[in-house]
Amino acid sequence: MLSQYYLFCCQSINFAASPISKIKHILPTGESNLKSTINMDVFEKLVKDGGPIGQHMDRAHGYFTFPKLEGELGPRMQFRGKDMIVWSLNNYLGLVNHPDVRKADSDAAAKYGMGNPMGARMMSGNTAMHEELEKVISEFISREDTMLLNFGYQGIMSCIDALVNRRDVIVYDAEAHACIVDGVRLHMGNRYAFKHNDIEDCEKQLQRATELAAKNGGGILLITEGVFGMDGEQGILKEICALKKKYEFRILIDDAHGFGYMGPTGAGADEAQGCQQDIDLYFSTFVKSMGSIGAFISGPKNVLKYLRYNVRSQIFAKSLPLMIVEGMLKRMEMVKAMPELREKLWHNVNRLQSGLKERGFDIGHTNSPVTPIYMKGDVPEATQMVMDLRENYHIFCSIVVYPVIPKGDIIYRLIPTAAHSDADIDETLTAFEATKKKLDAGAYKAVDIPDMAEVS
Repeated sequence: MLSQYYLFCCQSINFAASPISKIKHILPTGESNLKSTINMDVFEKLVKDGGPIGQHMDRAHGYFTFPKLEGELGPRMQFRGKDMIVWSLNNYLGLVNHPDVRKADSDAAAKYGMGNPMGARMMSGNTAMHEELEKVISEFISREDTMLLNFGYQGIMSCIDALVNRRDVIVYDAEAHACIVDGVRLHMGNRYAFKHNDIEDCEKQLQRATELAAKNGGGILLITEGVFGMDGEQGILKEICALKKKYEFRILIDDAHGFGYMGPTGAGADEAQGCQQDIDLYFSTFVKSMGSIGAFISGPKNVLKYLRYNVRSQIFAKSLPLMIVEGMLKRMEMVKAMPELREKLWHNVNRLQSGLKERGFDIGHTNSPVTPIYMKGDVPEATQMVMDLRENYHIFCSIVVYPVIPKGDIIYRLIPTAAHSDADIDETLTAFEATKKKLDAGAYKAVDIPDMAEVS
């Protein structure tokens, strides 16, 4: 009862502006009780509760979570001393270990080291090469201007924060990536989520946002993704863009999983859907198709001019190292000059996804390389199946279970790349066919997840 009373008091009083002497009389037992109620070790709850995923850490760490893949990055690597066919790398175009990329990266590292340039771009870290990469990207994706970002996650968060104020309203896809969700959480105004890729609900939320924005004197920013990294579905970009005829809003898309291979030239999901000119702001990263690190946002020159002076994660952070920038210039050159990389990727995607469908697997509505395999089972069953795939079939892929998705569901996520071979795909199809029969027969039933944690 006392804790409920205290909660009410916390909600009713501005503690920052109220001395303890003025509020201690609120609690029946006085200041000492207030101290014992307020003062608790913030670490205590962390020790007692590992969190939704961390609850399994003592049995899963180093195997199901935080596994250590070893060897050259690619479709064949080692895990705990065994060779594996790896389906967990977003190396869509196979650039990570391409000899031309490795040479460009190593030459750039020898030339500049990790520290060049020093300081934020606004102060001392700007170079002609940074501006050249921005120009190359802008031309590639048909935008007026581009700004480089050090990291994708914090970059898009800061961009969202800079684009809106408390009078504006954000409308976003309910299954948007965590970086978008965290960016939206920074917003001090209203936000509405629409059901995943549901154009009717999207319009409903735009109607609500329009009424509120008009009342507040603000605008509307709609955020979605080009390709959703969990289910592989492209965002309904063209349908959303069509709503601009009825509503006043701007669109920001996160195309981390589409940049470099989607569309006729690889310019992204909006190119694939024929709506580039209707997407106001285009964001992507270098960590997937490009096999590097960093990110960028592109759009109208006047908007990018504003962002350069207002995106906090760039103003107050060191510039992207020149060794990364020069390596990215080489990657962009190759993406433009080597369409065979995209052709090989799509060959592998079609072979894998067709093979799974022919064997009766449910891969949802993916229309990208991201290949989810939907199954039924509890968490112990899922982990037993993963262990069987790794230990006996030498297949390494990512798995998603409760609490990320509803209880009783299992999702395996496979990422085919241009570097995979037909043999890799065929072996994997055989392995999944065999383990799915075991799952359906109840062979993986268990009380708890197997204890595969690393011995420290």
